[in-house]
Amino acid sequence: MQTKMSLLAAAIIAIFAGTAQAEDLIVKIGHVAPTSGNQAHLGKDNELGAKMAIEELNAKGVKIGGKTARFELLAEDDAADPKQGTAAAQKLVDAKVNGVIGHLNSGTTIPASKIYADAGIPQISPSATNPDYTHNGYKTAFRVVANDIHLGSTLGKYAVKELKGKAIAVVDDRSAYGEGVAKQFEKAVKESGGTVVGHVFTNDKATDFSPILTSLKGKKPDIIFFGGMDAVAGPMLRQMKSLGITAKFMGGDGICTANLPKLSSGSIADSQVVCAEAGGVDSGGKVAMDKFKADFKQKYGVEVQIYAPYVYDAVKVMAAAMEKAGSAEPAKYLPVLAKMEGYKGVTGTIGFDSFGDIKNGSLTLYTYKSGQREQLAVVH
Repeated sequence: MQTKMSLLAAAIIAIFAGTAQAEDLIVKIGHVAPTSGNQAHLGKDNELGAKMAIEELNAKGVKIGGKTARFELLAEDDAADPKQGTAAAQKLVDAKVNGVIGHLNSGTTIPASKIYADAGIPQISPSATNPDYTHNGYKTAFRVVANDIHLGSTLGKYAVKELKGKAIAVVDDRSAYGEGVAKQFEKAVKESGGTVVGHVFTNDKATDFSPILTSLKGKKPDIIFFGGMDAVAGPMLRQMKSLGITAKFMGGDGICTANLPKLSSGSIADSQVVCAEAGGVDSGGKVAMDKFKADFKQKYGVEVQIYAPYVYDAVKVMAAAMEKAGSAEPAKYLPVLAKMEGYKGVTGTIGFDSFGDIKNGSLTLYTYKSGQREQLAVVH
């Protein structure tokens, strides 16, 4: 009799355990960024932003369709390489993720976006700025930062109107991001009445810029714009100084990081660099952003590089769409995500236009003084 009672009790416990487990909804969020190679500091920054959001969602006990959601982060490294990026994307599709945050670079985000679109999986990039990403017709593609048209054109106008550039040179690394932002910058310079005295090329893994810088030095530029990332911009600034080139140095979000002074070995003169982050908050959002940065540093022991807050918001806005739709199934929450309006994030108010671009995207202009990044202005 005791044995039968024990068996019955065990069966009841098993039933209740199964019921409790069934009440939990596993939600897999993929994240892709270069966590190896010369952009690893940026990729790890992004990944920590995703991790922070996931941990907060789980601590909150988010309900989706009446079930408690347990979010899991599936993180992949694309090394800023398009082939590795598409391989990572396919791996996440095969893992049946419910959504993807990433990639970091336009050059990996764009080819990966087709894979996610074919699988019907929503993708939010926190940092890819090339317009093609959201203009290829994929309904699954979204971004929470302004694109290169806004970024490059704002910097081009600023170079002529505010910095009074007379002879402006352009360098790009031929990546989807570098080429795209340089193209928009050059176009805006010309439209603003400025003169481009040369456009030369490098690549995203280069370390020696003596030939191109020497060729530009002869043209006596007062501004050099670089379309590329901080890992290349740092050594370029170092070599500019050694060649006696004192021109102002401009660039987009790729160079606008906390790590740039270190990468340049302290060769940046005060106010020499002017760059723009494809995002940013005005005075009304400063308190929330400052709190995020302080919490991030306390939690991980490192400063925010650049895009961790945008990754954090991208995860949260995706989860909010799932909550509102009552489902984590991509086909069910995708239409809700596409119509998202007025989501209050640490990076500002998030809503998407018909392309999947953020509405009223902002830019933050920065310079560097005494090795520290200093905000100049927020532009909408």
